[in-house]
Amino acid sequence: MTGPRIRAATPADLDTVLAFWRTAAEGTSISDDRDGVARLVDRDPEALILAEQHGELVGTVIAGFDGWRCHLYRLAVHPRRRRQGIATALLAAAEERLVALGGRRGDAMVLVRNETAHHAWRAAGYAPEEHWRRWVKPLTG
Repeated sequence: MTGPRIRAATPADLDTVLAFWRTAAEGTSISDDRDGVARLVDRDPEALILAEQHGELVGTVIAGFDGWRCHLYRLAVHPRRRRQGIATALLAAAEERLVALGGRRGDAMVLVRNETAHHAWRAAGYAPEEHWRRWVKPLTG
């Protein structure tokens, strides 16, 4: 079996990505709508990275860099395609992108309850930093 084709998302991929996340991703975000993903792709066209096999979307990751820190979000692999190296390929592409932009350390948003994701992130060399806590405030009503 050949590895997945890795590429940046385009505006034409938005609906497919949103449908994919409903199947493959854990949890939802305030930005998980067409406008939110469109803003991401418009602002940073290389940030949303897709994995495809045989023309089918099988994985995603968002690799954002704000000039200070590297952030990874929405690492998701289709449930039937897990444990086939897709997440590894996506994270390699994301890390390569972030290093090319000048990033020195990546951080990932991982749901506390998503034990499957914890194993995947640990296998990729990431570890939780228990002394930090994410603080959030919705900026829109």
